[in-house]
Amino acid sequence: MPFSKDFLWGAASAAHQVEGAWNEDGKTAGIWDSLYPGHIAHHESGRTACDHYHHFREDVALMKKIGLKAYRFSVSWPRVMPRPHEVNPKGLQFYSDLVDALIETGITPMCTIFHWNLPMWLYDMGGWFCPEAPEHFEEYARVLGGALGGKVKYWFTINEPQCFLGLGYEYGAHAPFQQVPERVPEAVRIVMLSHGRAVKALRETATQPLKIGYAPTGTCFTPEGETPEAIEEARKKTFEAQGTFSNTLWADPLVLGRIPESMEGVLSAEDMKIIHQPLDFYAYNIYQSMNLNDRDGKLNPKVWPGLPRNSLNWPITPDCIYWSTRFHYERYGLPVIISENGMSNTDFVMLDGRVHDPQRIDYVHRHLLQLERAVNEGIPVAGYMYWSIMDNFEWAQGYDPRFGLIYVDYRTQERILKDSAYDYAEIIRTNGESLHRQT
Repeated sequence: MPFSKDFLWGAASAAHQVEGAWNEDGKTAGIWDSLYPGHIAHHESGRTACDHYHHFREDVALMKKIGLKAYRFSVSWPRVMPRPHEVNPKGLQFYSDLVDALIETGITPMCTIFHWNLPMWLYDMGGWFCPEAPEHFEEYARVLGGALGGKVKYWFTINEPQCFLGLGYEYGAHAPFQQVPERVPEAVRIVMLSHGRAVKALRETATQPLKIGYAPTGTCFTPEGETPEAIEEARKKTFEAQGTFSNTLWADPLVLGRIPESMEGVLSAEDMKIIHQPLDFYAYNIYQSMNLNDRDGKLNPKVWPGLPRNSLNWPITPDCIYWSTRFHYERYGLPVIISENGMSNTDFVMLDGRVHDPQRIDYVHRHLLQLERAVNEGIPVAGYMYWSIMDNFEWAQGYDPRFGLIYVDYRTQERILKDSAYDYAEIIRTNGESLHRQT
């Protein structure tokens, strides 16, 4: 039984992708609430999403039915702070009630402070180019730490800065839908300072010892064979990849206190005193290896016709979770949490009224067997958060991609446990033993 008895078997979500209630109970707009027209598939939006804001108790009951040990959720900044320096009691109460409901059912709450939906009031001040953004983020973190820090032990400051800066400010595919690549290093600095100030604020306001990290993603390369030379080449590619999606760009300053070459002259020694805060774990969102990735429009001779892909055309490469876990642990030396991993599929309700998703079951098994390999080799893996607990608003892709363990009918808000939810429940119940049963 390689997984520890206190292994955090969980699932994840993000506020804007599930909550809805975009302008209720004092919440003001975020950039995804206001700037989306013309940018989302089928002219959809996340304004209603899964209406989790009104259905959270039902959703927590379903989490309990699956047997989740942990649930990673995010907080909506404009719901908690609708205007600068103003706290919305009703917004804060929602998250307090959610946390209480989780704790009552024996589920460990794990809180992400920021998952992409920047308040419009901060966007109007310059967004991630605003010099005062780190101070506003620190204030926000202090509010959350004071309200939830006595009940929530696990915290993630920021989710995938690579994506909301790279896709939002470099490629223009995500909110705020800008293409200003020359200014991205400036925004990187602001985000890093925000992270550092938030870590410090959380530790100062909480009434219990916290476990704090953040949730990056990045380029993962896997070896072509397991010779020492192939492994070293994959490691080198994983950490030498440049650009906004670079692993070292984000992890070296935050975890090791090193300034990457690309940020020399942008980050100062004084900045690093704020940015480099002690972290308790290294979380990582991992979906695919770059070995078989051809999204840049370049011919990849390693890609073969009929390569297994999910419904977003991402290659299915289960060994990526082992190698990313191993490489990041070897470099950063922190316990690892897989903060996101999952499969987008074309799920629908079948004639028998159920949602059969054998591809997702196979995907989860293959990836968890690779994660088990890392655990067997002595790498301290603390948890696995399947993305996502339920189907939700998949940003610019709208509602077509379905990642969830729980099917959501967006017309009626009916929830249906998919076959994968029942299978994951058995994995959790047996602490991974069922991964080795013949099916």
